[in-house]
Amino acid sequence: MKDSYTLEGRIGILGGGQLGKMLCQAASPWHLDTYLMDANRKYPAAFIPHHFVEGDIKDTEDVVNFGRHLNYLTIEIESVSVEGLRKLEEKGVKTFPSAATLALIKDKALQNQFYEQNDIPSPAFSMYETLSDLKKEIHNGTLKYPFVQKLRTDGYDGRGVAIIKSAEDISQLLDGPSIVETAIDINKELAVVVARNSNGEVKTYDPVEMVFHPTANLVEYLQSPAQVEPEVIDQMREISKQIIQSLDHCGILAIEFFLDKKDKLWVNEMAPRPHNSGHHTIEACTCSQYEQLIRAIMNLPLGSTELNLPAVMINLLGADGHQGAPKIEGLEKILKTKGAHLHWYGKKQTRPFRKMGHITITADTLDSARKIAKELQQQVKIVT
Repeated sequence: MKDSYTLEGRIGILGGGQLGKMLCQAASPWHLDTYLMDANRKYPAAFIPHHFVEGDIKDTEDVVNFGRHLNYLTIEIESVSVEGLRKLEEKGVKTFPSAATLALIKDKALQNQFYEQNDIPSPAFSMYETLSDLKKEIHNGTLKYPFVQKLRTDGYDGRGVAIIKSAEDISQLLDGPSIVETAIDINKELAVVVARNSNGEVKTYDPVEMVFHPTANLVEYLQSPAQVEPEVIDQMREISKQIIQSLDHCGILAIEFFLDKKDKLWVNEMAPRPHNSGHHTIEACTCSQYEQLIRAIMNLPLGSTELNLPAVMINLLGADGHQGAPKIEGLEKILKTKGAHLHWYGKKQTRPFRKMGHITITADTLDSARKIAKELQQQVKIVT
């Protein structure tokens, strides 16, 4: 173990959304030099880093120009130029994730093939180049209901996914190269954030249990600890360690799981960045997922992942029928509630189901946190 470290280095972040904002905030106590690039200064994170650069995170040249003088480069969203990361790696810039890992994870087919090749439990799947190919198999009766269609690329926050339960849902099919997975008889949806540094140290956070909005396919709230058997938790930790080590990934991974009604675990998908399912770690853990990412990419000892208090996290979504400049209905209730921690992202426009912020509730018991969360959900709305 080293007895001295230098907390120096230029850390770059591609993406200016709320995840980039919270990552910059985590770097601030250590006075790290942060750089961030996105399209314009209206993004939530734009005023937080030491240096903001306007540019296109999907453009190879912009990414290379932004990252060429950095010591470390990471992402807050997958839709960045893989080729840009690859060229920066050739110049000696350390990128997290690597270009190869991001290319694999961005493509749902490659991601599922990785699970197959590494004996990681995941739903059976098939690939389709066109919508007509998929419809042909349905017409021939070779593809049985129910199934889940996922576009191979660019899916995010529930977009790019279609759950097809019967012939009545055919109109919901998505056009483009896609995969089709066997539908799992889901009991619970769970997630783990796992971290690894270049020394090979690996740590996992306690699993969380996600509850999804019934129509928007977005996480409505999550709770930690997850209410599952200890054996399930152990399996999730082991599978998460296997995945991050098999990828040789340094940084953090958020891995989503299904627990079926026979208590079998299935990996759904993963993200090589901070994740909605880890927001609660800011208040509920000594070391947040954001600080953990910084530790991992700088190859520092990883922080404690122990859950100090039970927590429930509520996404603040734009109310249905409201589009425009946002207002928080029920703000006074949030601010008067013991254990409620508001994170407002600062987005200038709200629209139905858009993520505008979140509230983490910590309490002595999970039941208490859930009770408070339900009260806040009834009283807090994002309106115009």
